[in-house]
Amino acid sequence: MAKINPEEADLCCDSCEVHENLVKIVNETMPDETELYDLAELFKVFGDSTRIQILFVLFEAEVCVCDLAEALHMTQSAISHQLRILKQNKLVKSRREGKSVFYSLADGHVRTIIAQGQEHIEED
Repeated sequence: MAKINPEEADLCCDSCEVHENLVKIVNETMPDETELYDLAELFKVFGDSTRIQILFVLFEAEVCVCDLAEALHMTQSAISHQLRILKQNKLVKSRREGKSVFYSLADGHVRTIIAQGQEHIEED
């Protein structure tokens, strides 16, 4: 008989009874593979602290690459690279004013995602 690791003991059921009604609900409500993949890819974007810092700056104001580079003590090239990723994932938007391009959060959802993540990590 195989030994159960004590750390894994609370992850197992005492009996192996499948709750068909619950499995049916899960199967009916589970998004398709493409949607799950896209969601996972979106959350990967939040896995970089530089991108999170950029989003926090954009919480406060619409700024250009120069402002971001100065505020975060990084090169404009590094900031531009991260902004490209954020823009491709529809987390930031840009607008041109003369020769300058200004960046801001794409919408309120981005602010909500970050705020809820911050709230989650600050819980006891």
